[in-house]
Amino acid sequence: MSDDAAATGDPNGDTRFGPDYEGDYVRDIGEVPAVEVINTVAVHLLSAAAVQCGLGVDDAGNPSTTPTDLDEARKLIDALAGLVTASAPYLGDHHARALRDGLRSVQLAFREASPYPDPIGKGPGEKWTGPVN
Repeated sequence: MSDDAAATGDPNGDTRFGPDYEGDYVRDIGEVPAVEVINTVAVHLLSAAAVQCGLGVDDAGNPSTTPTDLDEARKLIDALAGLVTASAPYLGDHHARALRDGLRSVQLAFREASPYPDPIGKGPGEKWTGPVN
């Protein structure tokens, strides 16, 4: 293994993502449009919430055996709902609709995963989205 590979922790010797790489994959955050940043953050929140609700899959595409953590899922869904609701006017219909659909899906997954579902309108994110059923 080369010294560069050891520095990046890549056993295959790929140094493209090390601290000194300045290729196509490096972008100044100031050059990234706000819509792209918002979408990226929203997708991360959505993915994390889905996993915490038990919707994750393993590398083979089988349902994940990771246990659900509904407390964590609630926090993530609340944050996602606030972000989507506040930023929807700036995202345009195409982006906002996809994020709202994903949000609704994890809200319903949360309700299904919960042994004691919240009353309609009191679930995670429903403060911002309204009742989901």
